[in-house]
Amino acid sequence: MNRSALTTPLRSSTGAVASRLEPALLTVTAAALTAGGAAWLTGDEGLADLLWGLGTLLAVPPAVGWVVAALRRGQAGVDLIAVLALGGTLAVHEYLAGVLIALMLATGRTLEAAARRRASHDLSALLEHAPRSARRRTATGVSTVPLSEVATGDLLVVGPGEVVPVDGRVEGAVAKLDESVLTGESLSVERPTGDAVRSGVVNVGGAFELRATATEQDSTYAGVVRLARQAGAGSAPVVRLADRYAAWFLPLTLAAAGTAWLLSGSAVRAVAVLVVATPCPLLLAAPVAIVSGLSRASRLGVVMRDGGALENLGRARTLLLDKTGTLTCGRPRVVDVVAASGWQSTEVLRLAASLDQYSPHVLAEAIVDSAHERKLVLSVPSDVTEEPGRGASGIVDGHRLSVGRFDVSGARPPWARAVDSRAILDGAAVAWLAVDGWPVGAVLLRDPLRHDAARTLRHLRTAGIERLLMLTGDRAEPAREVGAILGLDDVRAGLDPAGKVAVVQAERARAVTVMVGDGVNDAPALAAADIGVAMGARGSTA
Repeated sequence: MNRSALTTPLRSSTGAVASRLEPALLTVTAAALTAGGAAWLTGDEGLADLLWGLGTLLAVPPAVGWVVAALRRGQAGVDLIAVLALGGTLAVHEYLAGVLIALMLATGRTLEAAARRRASHDLSALLEHAPRSARRRTATGVSTVPLSEVATGDLLVVGPGEVVPVDGRVEGAVAKLDESVLTGESLSVERPTGDAVRSGVVNVGGAFELRATATEQDSTYAGVVRLARQAGAGSAPVVRLADRYAAWFLPLTLAAAGTAWLLSGSAVRAVAVLVVATPCPLLLAAPVAIVSGLSRASRLGVVMRDGGALENLGRARTLLLDKTGTLTCGRPRVVDVVAASGWQSTEVLRLAASLDQYSPHVLAEAIVDSAHERKLVLSVPSDVTEEPGRGASGIVDGHRLSVGRFDVSGARPPWARAVDSRAILDGAAVAWLAVDGWPVGAVLLRDPLRHDAARTLRHLRTAGIERLLMLTGDRAEPAREVGAILGLDDVRAGLDPAGKVAVVQAERARAVTVMVGDGVNDAPALAAADIGVAMGARGSTA
């Protein structure tokens, strides 16, 4: 029998029961207290004690379960004092005190459970993106097979919009890929025949063939998922502030209760000490404060996984930042338009945007948006075609235009060589405009810094952050330029997900560390940090 098939339903059912336990206990204890109070007001003290006693008794098993689970983790929190008080009130028949403690315990646990349900399920997002099958080409044709059946050396077909299933090398047509899921960089890249391609990236061009060089489990994306799991499992559990106080308050309370019993010879005296010492503010006020903080943050657009992260933020001293989508806007924008001699830059942009109106490409959208911002009047193109990896072509105002790549036979003109040099230095993408077969201009695009990035980082330093670092998969030159503009303490460029995790772990050894990212490639680093902050603008996985 398949053991994993039994394990998954069992875990899901256990989780479902656990998620309903706290609100059910809150309902029962509140009902017992209310009904007992009504009975006492009518003079039926026996019924009142019975109802209050039942409410207290029903709270004992789950409370003991929570305490045992905490002790297994090496924690002895405020719940242990509450459990001792519950048992003591039942022993000496002080049922009203018992049901009040049970109600406060249930309320605090329910609030904490509600906070835990805010989790964003990062690993679920990782697994949802992972492909489940691949299209394999054989002598008899193309067939869809489970990813687990793909072997090294198989020839696969990756269609437009599909996720590359396994690591491999491009064969045949040039592959145009969105690698942001691994590198964080929003600009697409081209991989010619023979180039290595990693699993998890998205084909944004035409179909191409891929020769598998690794199986599913040995491919890059599976490694990213494993890395996120290992980083999350290796993170130390957050100890609540309330539980840190309980660490010394618990033995003090037990000593006082024991002394009272010893001196008076009455168990009631010991129970009275436990009841009085039950830290109701920590049982109830701490969860209320945490949930209020989470709600306040939610209204400001910040969704927090749990109260532990909220408490830990106050001790953070190191902030690690991804670049693309975190410090930058995450989408390319036009930074300059260069025109050949005899042409105007506004006309170059207008013609390029006119043709690109029909293109879904991210660079085309940026060009059209820039033209609209400048109030340029666009023409309606005709006979528009788009070749993946090369760009669009069509008729605009009676001329044959092309926007995208442009290969000039022989030497490029001086203005075009200057554009190439600037693009390399600035890390910009170039969309060339050709009219009737000859280049007349170029549009340079780049992912710009967020307008409030510098001000935000200054405020963070004022709030107590002592060290600011940027971690990026981008090239070193543009990364260092961003670091210099923002006044960062250090810049680490060319990092893959494993490299980011290594840096996070090294920084955690020095101080409480916050990692801020926005893409799937940041998920392992977010899990490895003391606090992971996922930028929602591009859908993180925190």
